[in-house]
Amino acid sequence: MAEPVWNIVEAFPRMASTKTILIIDDDTEIVHGLTVVLEDKGYRVVSAHDGAAGITTAERERPDLVIVDMMMPKKSGFLVLEKLKESGGGGPKVIMITANEGQRHRAYADILGVDDYLRKPFAMDALLASVARLCPLPTS
Repeated sequence: MAEPVWNIVEAFPRMASTKTILIIDDDTEIVHGLTVVLEDKGYRVVSAHDGAAGITTAERERPDLVIVDMMMPKKSGFLVLEKLKESGGGGPKVIMITANEGQRHRAYADILGVDDYLRKPFAMDALLASVARLCPLPTS
């Protein structure tokens, strides 16, 4: 008996119309919460729990958008941002999230090419607005 159509669709999770978001954060609760919300909006979400794994995942998955925490083990969000933006505009859009309130960190992120910068705790609506602006889903 032939497999139902929905099993075939599940075998190919990244369709051409789906945008991929990579979340790089060592806080598993943040990763889980963002994943649930973004998948509900129609995005494909992948994650990494430290900066080094985040860079590897970005190279493998080639995401449309990266949400990266500033302070993480193995490589900081700044090092991840620098690596993602070193190709000169060909890399993904990047939203940096941080609990740090220092203006000098924001200025450094801007110099490295961050596309948006949100301070924790942030309103989910603010994050979703930034995601929609930087990585809009195609309309059907």
